[in-house]
Amino acid sequence: MLRALLLTLSVVAIAHAELCKPDAQNAFKVRISIKTALGDNAYAWDATEEYLFKAMVAFAMRRYSSKSTTQISNVLLCNVTDRVSFWFVVTDSSKNVTTVPGSEVEAAIRMNRDRINNAFLLSDKTLQFLKITSTLSPPVEPSTPAWLIVFGVVLCLIVAGIVFLVVSGIQKRKKKNKESTERENLEEKVEVTVTLENGIPCEVLDLKSGHINGVFAADDERFTSL
Repeated sequence: MLRALLLTLSVVAIAHAELCKPDAQNAFKVRISIKTALGDNAYAWDATEEYLFKAMVAFAMRRYSSKSTTQISNVLLCNVTDRVSFWFVVTDSSKNVTTVPGSEVEAAIRMNRDRINNAFLLSDKTLQFLKITSTLSPPVEPSTPAWLIVFGVVLCLIVAGIVFLVVSGIQKRKKKNKESTERENLEEKVEVTVTLENGIPCEVLDLKSGHINGVFAADDERFTSL
């Protein structure tokens, strides 16, 4: 009985070794960079972490298909390296000697990628499934439409241009009024300017209307009349 049990276990182990190996059918390679992700808080990759990885893959398979009966024992790891890289396959729970199609495993991993990353405190860049593309988050749509933003910018530029023209027009008008006032004040100052001739204050001669000297006017009246 014991011999038969050992023989059965040996056959299963050999079958599993054939199922899980580099580049085997439906096998996936995983590369983990714990030190890069966590720095001084990095944890060691050991048998417990391997068990958690198997559990998360089994969880992903069960969640992907509600009828799935995948167990932790159905997830096989092989070629584990110290730099934390390995291959894994998921065996069929009903037969246990064949693997689940890679397309189903890929779909399950993609659907539960965030849950798997969070379990190990990693991201898509530090927990890499080399044959499984990263799950991209949906693009974030802005709350304000793009056309409304462009319209607002153009409207602001137009308003700024109008304000600039109004302010510059007011400044030019003020400058023009100031120059006109200064010119008028200068003309008035010239008209009332008093000059000194031989030390005696004299009014400025009005060349257009002329000016009569009172001394000669008196002489004319005295000698002209008969």
